[in-house]
Formats: sequence, structure tokens, C-alpha cells
Amino acid sequence: MVLKLYGHPLSTCTRRVAVVLHEKNVPFEFHSIDLAKGEHKSAEFLEKQPFGQVPYIDDDGFILYESRAIAYYVAKKWATQGTPLIPTELQAEALFQQASSIELMNFNDYAEKAVAEMIFKPMYGIPSDKAVFDKLIATLTTKLGVYDKILSKQKYLAGNEITLADLYHLPYGYMLPKAGSNVIDTKPNVKR
Repeated sequence: MVLKLYGHPLSTCTRRVAVVLHEKNVPFEFHSIDLAKGEHKSAEFLEKQPFGQVPYIDDDGFILYESRAIAYYVAKKWATQGTPLIPTELQAEALFQQASSIELMNFNDYAEKAVAEMIFKPMYGIPSDKAVFDKLIATLTTKLGVYDKILSKQKYLAGNEITLADLYHLPYGYMLPKAGSNVIDTKPNVKR
């Protein structure tokens, strides 16, 4: 049975999972959930994803939600195909876990809120607050300064091999310019 990914094509979390599936060369069926129609709040959907959010996967009856958990599962289950994304040596894996925490606490928290302020709020008819956006970007700029220092010594956040932690950045890294910030381009090693 082919893995099924249930999500929305514009969802950053759905994109996070899709990029890992592609990187691992895992065939999958994409099932688009219409958020505007509230399909993610239907009783049928809530049986699979009780928070009513996208994405979730169905891997031959195994249901899993939360994009980072799904990405980790995919990388572990298909460890021998595609790009290795989780180190197996203890210290390298610890550095990967560290990099994953860095992404969640020092990048995603600010980038997600900044993108929501300028892109998602207007999509729902809510006015964006440029002052809130500017404050988030200022904090993110400081955080990315530390990233730049780390990346001046190594190719990727956990070392010289790409990991899931690097891929976790892609959805919001892609969306920041669309939200009106070139913060990534201001840090040469981050931009690289």
C-alpha cells in the first residue's frame, strides 16, 4: 500500500512532510484537504487528527500527525533509500537533535508568527500588524546572526551532512520573502 499524505498544498507543515518524502524517494498519494470548506474539522478527519490540523499520514493503517514526527518516521522507516537525514552515530545524532531544537525554538517560532502576521491573517480578513511583524523579524535577525556564526564553521546546522533539521526550515524560509522580509539574504552563511 502506498503511503497517503492528507494535507493542504499551501500548508507549511504539509510542505515540510512532502519535501522529506521527496528527499527519501518515498512514493505517496496526496489527498488535498479543503481548509476553506472546513474538511479538517469534520468528524471523519478529527478521528485521524484530533486537533483538526494538517497534515497526517496513513501508512497502511498507521496514522501519524504532526509534521516533524511524520518527517522523523519517514526518515527512519526509509533510512536506506534517498538522502540519509538522521545520523546514526551517537554524537552526530545528538547534534542533529540539537539542531532540531534550534530550528523549533530559534527559527520557527519567529518565522511562523511573522508569516502569519503578513500572509495568513490577511487571507482570513484579519488586518496584519506591521509593528508586530517588524519586532518578530528583528528578533529573527538576531537569532540568524547566531546561525550565521554556526554555519561559518560547517555546511549545515548539525554538521557537514544535511539532516531533517535543515529541511524543517524550508517551508517558512520560503515564505519569509513573500511576507516581506529578506532576513535570510542578510546572513551570508544562512543564505548559502
